[in-house]
Amino acid sequence: MHIIKKLGAVVCVALVLGLLISSAALAAEEEKVGGIDPQKVLFQHPKYEQTLKQIRSIADQKQNEAKAAIDKETDNNKKAEIFQNMRKAIAEEEQKLMQPLFKDIDLAVRTVATAKKVTVVVDKTALFYGGIDITDDVVQELKKKSASGG
Repeated sequence: MHIIKKLGAVVCVALVLGLLISSAALAAEEEKVGGIDPQKVLFQHPKYEQTLKQIRSIADQKQNEAKAAIDKETDNNKKAEIFQNMRKAIAEEEQKLMQPLFKDIDLAVRTVATAKKVTVVVDKTALFYGGIDITDDVVQELKKKSASGG
């Protein structure tokens, strides 16, 4: 009797595994891969140039402040600390200013992917073969959202 129960359990596990494998194969067949050129998308974001100007302005200001503080300082360790703090502050400002652009891009990628029934989107340099390039569609979506005030 124990052998029949064990055999029944083994058959049940085998059936479940078979179903999982076949459903995974079906899911894999349904995958549609899209690729984007993230750099092109970012550079063509309608607000990219304006954001870049803001970053440059802040960087120039922080560099001037750091230079003035470094010129007054005699201790080389403190000079290095001022310099590092300046670089950190610039990086934080850049991150803060770029974050809305990255959010816009993420939303545009999701919108285009959904419309084109793309289930996976990767950097197109990671695509060796196949997939569809949705870069220009994402750029158009960004421009459309920007024009509508979104």
